[in-house]
Amino acid sequence: MNKVIQILILTVAVMLTACQQRELNTKVSHATGWSYFDKKTTNFQAYEGVDAGTPLSMVAIEGGTFTIGEKDEFLTAPRNNLSRSLTVSSFYMDKYEVTNLDWNEYNHWMQMVFGFSEKGKNLARKAMPDTTVWREEMAYNEPYLEYYFRHPAYSFYPVVGVSWTQAMAYCRWRTDRVNELILMKCGAIATPPFDQLKPIPEEALEDWEQNNPGYTMDPVTRVDPLNPEDTIYEYRPSYEWVRDKFVFNTEKYIYSDYSPEFGRRPRLDSYGNPRKINAADGIMVIGFRLPTEAEWEFAAYAPTATEEGLSIEGKIYPWSGYHPRDLSKENIGRLQANFVRGRGDMMGMSGNLNDNYVITGPVDAFLPNDFGLYNMAGNVNEWVLDVYRETSYQETSEYNSFRGNVYTKPKRDENDRLVMDSVGCIEVTYGAEEDKRDWKDGDATSFIFTDYPLERDSVILNAYVENGYWRDLGDTTKLKEDPSDILAPRITKEARVYKGGSWKDRIYWLNPSTRRYLHQDKAANTIGFRCAMSILGEQKIEETK
Repeated sequence: MNKVIQILILTVAVMLTACQQRELNTKVSHATGWSYFDKKTTNFQAYEGVDAGTPLSMVAIEGGTFTIGEKDEFLTAPRNNLSRSLTVSSFYMDKYEVTNLDWNEYNHWMQMVFGFSEKGKNLARKAMPDTTVWREEMAYNEPYLEYYFRHPAYSFYPVVGVSWTQAMAYCRWRTDRVNELILMKCGAIATPPFDQLKPIPEEALEDWEQNNPGYTMDPVTRVDPLNPEDTIYEYRPSYEWVRDKFVFNTEKYIYSDYSPEFGRRPRLDSYGNPRKINAADGIMVIGFRLPTEAEWEFAAYAPTATEEGLSIEGKIYPWSGYHPRDLSKENIGRLQANFVRGRGDMMGMSGNLNDNYVITGPVDAFLPNDFGLYNMAGNVNEWVLDVYRETSYQETSEYNSFRGNVYTKPKRDENDRLVMDSVGCIEVTYGAEEDKRDWKDGDATSFIFTDYPLERDSVILNAYVENGYWRDLGDTTKLKEDPSDILAPRITKEARVYKGGSWKDRIYWLNPSTRRYLHQDKAANTIGFRCAMSILGEQKIEETK
C-alpha cells in the first residue's frame, strides 16, 4: 500500500513539474522544430529575457494605474493639469538628481576628447552649465557663480544652470559611456586609447606617425610659459578622426560599419565569422532619457497597492498628509523638503535651522519617498520630456501619456552612408509629418505668430510686408500689427515642462501635479533633472521600495 502511495505521489509531482515548465524555450523552435545554436544547420542564435539588472543609482519602479493631475482645490491654480486616470509602464528612475560631480565628469570628458581643436572647444563650452543664473540684481550671489559648480563643497549638490537641451545631451552621453564600459568588460572592445589624444611634440611627430598610420593630425599651438614670445607647436589627432573613429556611440556601433580601431569582436555569427554585439544580445542599456511628465508624477506620488489591493489616492505631496514636517515617531518634526517656508525664510533662524540650506541641498538630503527616490519635492525643479501645453490633459493617451513625439530616422549622405553629428553620434532627420509636438493642440494661443522683428531695416520690413505681417501706412512708414490685439504668449514647440518645486519656491509648487514651462534652451538656478529609462518585457517588479 505504501509503495502504491509513493508511486502516486511521484506521478503527481512529475505531472505538476510538467505543468509548470514553460513550453516556449530558446533551445528548439516551437514553430519549425529546428534547433537553435546548431552549427550543423543555420546556427540561429536565440536569447530569452536577458536581465542586466537595475542600472547603477537607479530604482526599478513598477508601473500601473493612477490618478494624475490636481489633488486639491487652489483658487489661484492655473488649472492646466486636471485630474484623470491613466497607466504608465514600469521604468527605471534615478534615485538622486544629477549632481555637480556627475556633470563635472561629463564636462571633463568633453574637454579631454574635444577640447584640443577649435571646433571641439566650442562643443566643450556648450556642455558647461550657465553659472550666471545665480546673478540677481538685488542679491550678492557671486560666490555661487564662482564656486557652486566646481568647488568640492558642492560636489553632491544638484547641477543647475542646465537647459533641457543640455540635459538631453547628457542622457545620450551617459548611455554611450555605460554601454562602452559594458562592451569593454565583456571583451567586445578594448579600452579607448586616451593617451593618443595627448599632445605630440613637433620633434616627435615623424616617429609617431610611422608607428600610428592612418591618423590625420591637427597642429595645436600654445605660448611657451618660460618664453612668452615663443610658440610651442604640438600635434593631436584631428577633430574629424576623434569624432568619427574615437568616440563610441551606441547606435553608431550597432547600426553602421563603424568599429573602434582599438576594438575587437569576440562573438561569432551563424557562419562562424566574428561579429559585433548587437541589440538582440540584450546586454546593453537601451538608453537614458528624461522621464515623461506622467512617469515623473507617478514616481513622485509613489502609489503602491496594499495587501488588500488598495492604493492611497489624493496625496498632496510625495509624502502622506498635508504637513511639511515628518510626523512619524522616529523623525518627528523633521522637514521633508527644501523650500521657502515664508517670505524671507529660506532656512530658519541661526541656532535652530529648519531645512539647513539657504539655496540647494545635497541630493541625498531629506527622506526618500515610498519608491526610494530623494527630493521629488523641493531642492530643485526637474526637467521632464514633455512639450508644454496648457490643455494637454484634454487630448491624452490612456497609457504612457506624452506630448513631444518626433519620429526621426538616421540621416544619410549622397552615398547612402550614415552622417555623423558634431559629437560623433548618428545624425537624425525628420519631416513635418513626423513632428507630433503640436498634435491636436487645443491651446490656440500657441499658434499665434509672435516673431515680429524689432529692427527697422527696410529689407526686413519689406520681407514681412510681402508675407502679410505688416501693413503699409505710407511711402516709408511701417508699423507692427498684432493679429491677436493682445500680448501674445511665447508657448512654442520648444516650451518644455518642469516640475517639483525648488529651494526658492513656496510649498504650493511641491505638489507633484503642478507644472510650469521654460524654453528648452533656457536655464535657471532652480531647475535640475534626473534620468529615467524604460523597462522592456516583464512589467512586474518583485521588490519595490
